Order: sequence, then C-alpha cells, then structure tokens
Amino acid sequence: MDASGSPPPGGTGGDDHTRTARETPRRLSREQLFVLISAASMNLSSMMAYSILGPFFPKEAEKKGVSDTTIGMIFGCYALFDLLSSLVFGKYLVYIGAKFMFIAGIFVSGGVTILFGVLDQVPDGPIFITMCFLVRIVDAISFSAAITASDSILAKAFPNNVATVLGSLEVFSGLGLVLGPPLGGFLYQSFGYKVPFIFLGSIVLLMIPLNICILPNYESDPGEHSFWKLVTVPKVGFISFVIISFSSCFGFLDPILSLFVLQKFDLPAGYVGLVFLGLALSYAISSPLFGLLSDKMPHRRKWFLVFGNLITAGCYMLLGPAPVLHIESQLWLLVLILVINGISAGMSVIPTFPEILSCAYENGFEEGLSTLGLVSGLFGAMWSVGSKPQNIICTEEEQTALLSDEI
Repeated sequence: MDASGSPPPGGTGGDDHTRTARETPRRLSREQLFVLISAASMNLSSMMAYSILGPFFPKEAEKKGVSDTTIGMIFGCYALFDLLSSLVFGKYLVYIGAKFMFIAGIFVSGGVTILFGVLDQVPDGPIFITMCFLVRIVDAISFSAAITASDSILAKAFPNNVATVLGSLEVFSGLGLVLGPPLGGFLYQSFGYKVPFIFLGSIVLLMIPLNICILPNYESDPGEHSFWKLVTVPKVGFISFVIISFSSCFGFLDPILSLFVLQKFDLPAGYVGLVFLGLALSYAISSPLFGLLSDKMPHRRKWFLVFGNLITAGCYMLLGPAPVLHIESQLWLLVLILVINGISAGMSVIPTFPEILSCAYENGFEEGLSTLGLVSGLFGAMWSVGSKPQNIICTEEEQTALLSDEI
C-alpha cells in the first residue's frame, strides 16, 4: 500500500470501476452520492429499529410469562446469528450480488420489525418465546446481509476514502441508536405496543424503492481466498482482537451503567439516557475526523489503535472509579469519562476496516467485491463476537450483586 492509502496495483486488477474510482476527483460523483444516501438511510433506520426494544419489550415479555434470563437470551441471540451470517454473507457476496443482498436485507428487516409488533397477540408461554426467537434471529440475519453489502459497496465506491466514509456514516448509526429508544418509548406510551414497530418497520420498507432506483449494481468475479487465510494474517488477527475488545467494552456498559447511575446518583430514569448521550455523540462526532486522518495518513493508523486502546483502558478504570485510585465517584466525572471514551472508541474502531483491507491486499488478496465481502463479513463477525456475551440481561438482584462486587 502506498503513502496515499491506495491498494497496490498488483492482484487481479479488480475491474474498470476500481481504476476509475481511483482517478475520481475530490468532488463526489453522482454514483458516489447515491451510495452515500443509501448507506446513510439504512444505518439510521436500521439502528433505530434495532434499539427500540430496550425501553419496553422486557416489561411486555414479563406479562407473557417470560423470565429475565429468557429475555436476555432473546436479546443475545441477535449477536450470535449476526456473527454466523456475517461470515456466510461475506463469503458469498459475489455470488448473491451486493445490490440484491442489500435490498433483500432491508426488505426482510422491515418486515420482521413490523412482525415484532404483533407478537403481543401470540399466546403466552412457549409459543410467544419461540416466535420472539424466530423473529429476532431473522432480523439479525437480514441486518447482517444489509450491513455486509453496504460496507462492501461503500469500499467499492470509495477505494481511497474508506475510513472517511465509514466514519462519517457512524454519525447516522449513532443518531439512530440515540433516537430509537426515546422515539420507541414515546410511541409505546402514546399508542401502545404495536405502533413503534409498525412505524419504524414501514420506514425501512419505504427505503426499498429508493434504493432499487439509485443504488449501483457492482459485479465482480469470485475470489480464491477464504476467511481462514484472512484471519490468520498476524496483523489481521490482532486487529480482530481489538474489534472484539471494543465491542465487549460497549456491551458491558448496557446492563451495568444505567443501574449504577440510578443507584449511585439517584437520578430519575428519564435522565439516564442523557448520560449515555455523551458517549454516543462524542463517538459519532469524532468518527468522521479519525476516518479522514486514517485515509490521509495511513501510516498513523497503528498509533491511533495504540493510543485509542490506552485511553479506553484509562476510561474504564475511572468509570467506577476503580477502588485503587481512591477517587470519589461524581456525576460530572462519569459524563466526562464517557465523552472521552467515545472519542477514544472512534480513534480505535474506525481505522480497523481500512487497515484490514490494506493487509488483505498486501498479502495477495485480489481487488474487487470478493475481498471487500470477506473484510466486511469479518468486521461484522468480530463485532458480534464481542457483543454476544454482554447481551444477556441479568435479573435485578444479579445486577446489583455485580455492581457491588465490581464497581
């Protein structure tokens, strides 16, 4: 990889589009603009649909006789099947077709989101639990298809600016995660259980005609390489571990931090979301910056990873804070640490995708959708590996014990 961040000229040469994209002027082409619109709309709507379950689904499930452990498994199975399907879709992206996979993914995702809204009509007990698992699993598979195809299409359309584009789109992902819970909670309180899912599922489905019209159809020949060859590259293996670590860090905050804030600072439940807002906004705002720096200075990516990990480790020491520091926990300090943690996450997560892609090219992987699919699938799978164990919701007593022992 040269100093500009371009892949080496070797390999199969990909296709004419790859070479043309490299020569594209800084001004966005119409095709690139359409790709950005498609990816941004998918990130925003999918993250909103993903995050609306949190505020009210556990309470509704308890009414159906579902235990806390089973509710946690319903949440946790999403990451498991996202992991498995990411590997499959990444491998067979070229055979299925990136555009078809993207559109089919959002179509199924929108449909099962609406279907989740009618589960309150299902009989209590095993039938309700089974349907929840089935819908959640299909949702995970469809989302995995859409995000794997989206990342591959973005990398194809912006071969020299992968990190910049992916970092910029994290703004929409973060916005979706921020808006989803309050919007879902408002619709639930105002109109009942069905409306949040029907509303957001319909928004996802309305995107399909738009994407059919504007999304370009990229084609490529199947590659000869596999996930195993990619992940056994030493640098790629290390970066995969970094992705898993950060995903785990974010996952641990979900079940623990909200209860800690409620108990420690006696805040109203409505203000807990504002505490998380510091983390989400700082990550969303810093991601485009670190994406731009990663593309402009690819030789600095390793230092972003190093310092990002060190800063994140320090942040987690201060969140409690750790007893050995002898620092009193204060709300302003907690919010400040979350903001810094969001920035350090952007510093560490955003450079990983282009760095894996660079390593693949340097180790003989051919240019084109085949390699892009492998890298996209690997990234999604590693993120799911980290988030899976933390998606199991503990009972309130277990959470309290965990907090008293660890925080």
